[in-house]
Amino acid sequence: MNAEFIAMLDYLERERGIKREILLEAVSNALLSASKKSVSASRELRIDINPKTGEIRALANLIVADKVTNPQDEISETAARRIKSDAKVGDIVEVEVTPKNFGRIAAQTAKQAMMQRIRQVEKEMIYEEFKDRAGEIVSGTVRRFDRSDVILDLGKFEAIMPQRERVVVEDYNVGDRLRAYVVAVDNGIRGPEIIVSRSHPNFVRRLFELEVSEIADGTVEIRGIAREAGYRTKIAVWSANAKVDPVGACVGMRGSRVKNIVRELNNEKVELSLAIGKKGQNARLTSRLTGWEINIQKDTSATTAVEQKVAQAAQALSAALPISDEQATTLVKSGFTNLEGLRDADVQDLVDVLGIDEAKAREIHEAVKEPEPAQ
Repeated sequence: MNAEFIAMLDYLERERGIKREILLEAVSNALLSASKKSVSASRELRIDINPKTGEIRALANLIVADKVTNPQDEISETAARRIKSDAKVGDIVEVEVTPKNFGRIAAQTAKQAMMQRIRQVEKEMIYEEFKDRAGEIVSGTVRRFDRSDVILDLGKFEAIMPQRERVVVEDYNVGDRLRAYVVAVDNGIRGPEIIVSRSHPNFVRRLFELEVSEIADGTVEIRGIAREAGYRTKIAVWSANAKVDPVGACVGMRGSRVKNIVRELNNEKVELSLAIGKKGQNARLTSRLTGWEINIQKDTSATTAVEQKVAQAAQALSAALPISDEQATTLVKSGFTNLEGLRDADVQDLVDVLGIDEAKAREIHEAVKEPEPAQ
């Protein structure tokens, strides 16, 4: 029992991060309750556990009596002097009262007490670790499913992604690696629960904050975000710095930044502009984003200037390439603002950005390579 007990304490302290003192206290309290039923003397009973050897003893403070009338509380003067040579009637002497079968009782009780205390401590550790982490993005592996809820393994802890927080078009399998947004850490009756989401609008917000340095340092602000998870997200961005194009900063060179985010969202469409979309999606998103009926007016010359530049660049591309005006605008907003930039792109870039087949993408790619006509 002793060697096994110490080995278990070492393992739990090393691998689970549970302090030895906490477990020893739990075991001691459990053994105290169990031993009261089997010891002959139990006045001021206590359990002593040697943290190095694992030796367990039951000790009681007994009153030295000239004649023992209550064995539960008293000890004879003769017996007391075998423990303490100068003991006399009326003294209190600590006596070992460990029962003969205590090893079996201790082993069973200690195991039960440790398991119960481990569960309590781990729940406390989960809450302490995550109580201030709501709003962060965490990474985990799909461990199992609880009905329609996804249980993620975060390492030492588990998180729950309820059905309402799932993306309807995403399928998850055991072993899949996922990133998710921590919605809340609830400390309920059943213990703390880490609630995560992949459908929450702030999941996209946090992805942009991690991907776009201008958002991280405050140069560009996300003023509003609306999302139909799995289909489309609209984001309103703004910058107090007139020299910074907030949309361009979020898109990145040749769409590199927004591509990383779209990849994380499993090709969900991310828009940094407002337009009327299929089946009214954009209209609903825009209304949700602004909180008003759609009646949008630009009020800054800087925004107008950016739109003019986008229109001019799109016009130049549509005139030089076999693409529509809408496709040209999409290319510009994705970071391909001129033919020179498109020459560095590959066919797959055009397929991804324009949503066209590979044959059409190759046609455009070949046209980009052709020299521009002399003016």
